[in-house]
Amino acid sequence: MLKVGIIGATAYTSLELIKILLRHPEVKITYLGVRRTDRPKISDIFPALKGLLDLPCETIEQKEIPGNIDLAFITLPPTISMQYVPLFTGKGIKVIDFSADYRFRDKSLYEKWYKAQHTDSKGIETAVYGLPELFREQIKKTNLVGNPGCYTTATILALAPLLLKGLIFSEDIIVDAKSGVSGRGREPKEDTHYCECNENIEAYSVGGHRHSPEIEHILSIKTHQKVSIQFVPHLIPMNRGILCTIYAKPKAGVYGRSSLHDDDVHKLYKEFYGKEPFVRIKEGNEMPKTKDVIFTNFCDIATKVTENRIIILSVIDNLIKGASGQAVQNMNVMCGFDEKMGLL
Repeated sequence: MLKVGIIGATAYTSLELIKILLRHPEVKITYLGVRRTDRPKISDIFPALKGLLDLPCETIEQKEIPGNIDLAFITLPPTISMQYVPLFTGKGIKVIDFSADYRFRDKSLYEKWYKAQHTDSKGIETAVYGLPELFREQIKKTNLVGNPGCYTTATILALAPLLLKGLIFSEDIIVDAKSGVSGRGREPKEDTHYCECNENIEAYSVGGHRHSPEIEHILSIKTHQKVSIQFVPHLIPMNRGILCTIYAKPKAGVYGRSSLHDDDVHKLYKEFYGKEPFVRIKEGNEMPKTKDVIFTNFCDIATKVTENRIIILSVIDNLIKGASGQAVQNMNVMCGFDEKMGLL
C-alpha cells in the first residue's frame, strides 16, 4: 500500500485529489499538511469528507518532513512549492508538484515570468513534465514530476499531433481559451466574487499569461522546433471546465496534394491517441462539450479543416485532467500501477 501525503491540503485541487485517492485500491492517505496552526480535521474544512476522511491537518514545517509517506502531492502556490520539494526528494520521497516551479527546463524562463529566483536548480533540471501522453517513459523513471495545469494540458494535447507531423506552421497559432471560475483558485479575489463573475465573460492577462511561455516551451522541446502562440484566456460564469479553440495554419503540399482534408487530420488524431486511455477524438461533426468531461480525467478533441485554417477544439475538467486527476495518472505511471486506477 502506497502511503501518500498532500502538502497544501485546503486547495480545490486537494479536495478533488482526496476524493480520487479514497477510491484508489493501492493508496492510503497518511498525512495532510496546511499553512495554518489550528490542526483542523480535513472534514471540518471540507464537510463532504465527513466519515470518509477525518484526518487532522498538520502545520507544514520546513524542518519537519513527515516520515510516514512514500509520495507527496504538493499543491502549494508557485515560488512557495520549491521551498519544500527538495526536502522531500532529498529523503527519497517521490513528489508530484502542482505549481509551475518544476514545469520549465529553462530556469531563466521561469524566473522571467514568475519574477522570482528559482532556488532548486537540481530539481528543475531533473523534473519531468507530467503529461503522460507525451512523456510517459520519462515519468516512469523519475522521482519528481511537474504536474501541468489546465490551459497547458488542453492546449498541448490539442496541438502535439499536428506539430509533430509538421502539418502546421509552428509560429502562427491562436489559442482562444475559456475557463470556469474554479480555475482561478480558492483564494478570495474581487473578480471571482459571485456578483462580479456571474452573467459575465471577460478576457484576462491578454498577451501576458504565464501559461503561454510554458505551452511554447514544452511544445518546442517535444517537437524540436520553435513554437509560438497567441494565447487569450477568458473567465466564464460556470464552476469548472476548460474549452480551447485553436486556430493553426496548414502547410501546403502535405500528403502529396495542395490541401489537407478533414479525414486526413481526423485519422492522424485517431492514430496518435489511439492507445491513450484518457484522450477521446470526436467523430464527424460532433463538437466537444465541457459537460461531457466534468468530474472525469478525459480530454475530448475535435478537428475541422477550413479553407485556410485547421481548427482544433479540446475540453477538459480543469480540476481533474487539468490538475488532480492528471496527478493521480502520473502517480500510477511513476509507481507501476495500472494508469487508469482510481480514475475510471
